Amino acid sequence: MSVLKTIRISTTEMNLLFIKKLSAFDFSSEDAEKCADIFTQNSLDGVYSHGVNRFPRFIDFLKKGYVIPKNKPLLKNQLGVIEQWDGASGPGPLNAFFATNKALDLANKYGIGCVALSNTNHWMRGGYYAWQAAKKGYIFIGWSNTAAIMPAWGAKNAKLGNNPLVIGIPYRDEAVVLDMSMSQFSYGAMELTEQKNEKLPVTGGYDNDGNLTNDPSLILESLRTLPIGFWKGSGLSFVLDVMAAILSDGLAVHQVAQKEDEISCSQIFITIDPKKLTGYNEKDNVIDEIVKDLKSSATINHDSQISYPGERAVNNRKENSEKGIPVSESVWNEILNL
Repeated sequence: MSVLKTIRISTTEMNLLFIKKLSAFDFSSEDAEKCADIFTQNSLDGVYSHGVNRFPRFIDFLKKGYVIPKNKPLLKNQLGVIEQWDGASGPGPLNAFFATNKALDLANKYGIGCVALSNTNHWMRGGYYAWQAAKKGYIFIGWSNTAAIMPAWGAKNAKLGNNPLVIGIPYRDEAVVLDMSMSQFSYGAMELTEQKNEKLPVTGGYDNDGNLTNDPSLILESLRTLPIGFWKGSGLSFVLDVMAAILSDGLAVHQVAQKEDEISCSQIFITIDPKKLTGYNEKDNVIDEIVKDLKSSATINHDSQISYPGERAVNNRKENSEKGIPVSESVWNEILNL
């Protein structure tokens, strides 16, 4: 059995290489730098499946014309705290960064803001935009629909998206950030586990014979991922898709599934300004007590560590900043040769 060989790449080296590769396309220098920064930051935080590992596929989408670098979001409708925008098939990460900032402007004015974005592309890691808002002191709630890549509970064929849901809350100098898909494991996470020749820590889906398994290769082959919480995750995926399509006046999962690939998605960005609320000055103290109570949990074994959502990203960021970002050597060579 082959072992995945990894190397450490500095943040600067990775970022400069991404800029170089993106500059071969019709990006402005500013957009190439911002897009490269998003991929690098995702990798720095340990989300390699939606950072460095995803970069070659993003380049492939640029080559195929699915992503149009120079296109900017277009305003469709404006109604107080809610705005609808057309992503115009532009780069998903840049569209999402733009939409988050627009939602922040609305929250700054009204206390809450919602931007609904249609016709956009994969935003890569939704948690990036939660950190973007939380670092500025705002609460963030967002989600995206996807192509049909998950069966409904009790079904064999995929009709649901894994529709990631993201929630970010500012907490002292960092943030509490929940970033989760509606499937037990994202496809990117399963692909990374497969590359490492490892098994998933818990059951993640079915094999072709309908047996539950933690073997990522068998799940990737059957395309039958397991919804989080079984029927509950299935239902949540469904309603997130309905709301994304209605609020954005965009495509639903079954319509995205008819496209050449996972493009023309619908996304929602909601921000809240907690500074306008009573009790804001005690916010961090309240979270301190909640975290303290969480970490007082009796662990299953002595090696277990209880962490709140987003804490591991902070730890990964520190370690990868010091040691370099771990990258599969084969993935890095692929990017070098793009």
